[in-house]
Amino acid sequence: MAPIALEKEDHSRDANFNKAMHGKTATKEGYGALLRKDTTAQKAAVDEYFKHWDNKSAEIETEETRAARRAEYATLTRHYYNLATDFYEMGWAQSFHFCRFAHNEAFKQALARHEHYLAYVMGIKEDMTVLDVGCGVGGPAREIAKFTGCNIVGLNNNDYQIERATRYAEKEELSHKLKYTKGDFMQMSFPDNTFDAVYAIEATVHAPSLEGIYSQIFRVLKPGGVFGVYEWLMTDAYDNNNAHHRAIRLAIEQGDGISNMEKIDVALAAIKAAGFELELNEDLADRPDPKPWYWPLTGDFSYMGSVWDFPTILRLTRVGRGAVHRFVGALEMVGLAPKGTQKTADSLAVAADALVAGGKEKLFTPMYLMVARKPLN
Repeated sequence: MAPIALEKEDHSRDANFNKAMHGKTATKEGYGALLRKDTTAQKAAVDEYFKHWDNKSAEIETEETRAARRAEYATLTRHYYNLATDFYEMGWAQSFHFCRFAHNEAFKQALARHEHYLAYVMGIKEDMTVLDVGCGVGGPAREIAKFTGCNIVGLNNNDYQIERATRYAEKEELSHKLKYTKGDFMQMSFPDNTFDAVYAIEATVHAPSLEGIYSQIFRVLKPGGVFGVYEWLMTDAYDNNNAHHRAIRLAIEQGDGISNMEKIDVALAAIKAAGFELELNEDLADRPDPKPWYWPLTGDFSYMGSVWDFPTILRLTRVGRGAVHRFVGALEMVGLAPKGTQKTADSLAVAADALVAGGKEKLFTPMYLMVARKPLN
């Protein structure tokens, strides 16, 4: 693969676009946030994002197509979350990741346990200075700060998510433990040797190069510091020459804002090439759990661990997704929802089906765990 040319950052441009598209919706919840976007700005985000996917099926995908996505990784990711963040919060939770499930374990409890487990295996301690790479709206950062007592800096290239994360930290009286900063994780502005620990939960998959992002993390870690990651990867069973496999990968990438998903062996080679000493690696999706990681996307109520999971799972069923499709389509038609809202919802639904297929066929994992350390010398 040719070296990745990094996008030039323009924080002023991004802040202006955030203000134009989202206005004050960072203070709203659910449809109150989703439906109050600026129509012109939302159309620009839709056009900019979907140009990478429209009329580019797995059958005709070329390396040039993938290279074009990698070249615009930051813009692609930023606009994906401009479009998808409100859907994520309404349909999933404020922690934008998958997790393992124990017997009779409630959905949000399982999400928190998954976050606690990463902090545990990394050895995050009270008052450590920790970087959350690709922090989303701050759900994991809030949970890990409460669990360990550490101080977390959340890095994010999406202004809207930073606004929401900041607001949630204030509501939970965690502003003294959590700070959020704007930036591209491929070109971090932090000085060398800044953090005691760095973690990433299903976020570095958005990087155009795993070696590139892992090298940046290595640089900002203090000597002896630890890096832990749940990585999205295609497994060894994935065959890029298989059209069915490619279609699953491409649908996951399109519906989840990913420019370039790699296989497990690439990630392992990348973390070592960055200079890390790998201490632990395991595909947690292969654990013999009583429920598969993808079960909420199947809409199978028999797996519910709590009656409080019912609204979440109902939204994720085909019936629920169909209702959202029709509802936001009707709102678009009468001008109450900005154009592109339905297209975004439909893309997320296609990705959900692809994630389930990838999980069932063991072609994909969203939780390949790696824990690595920066040498002291």
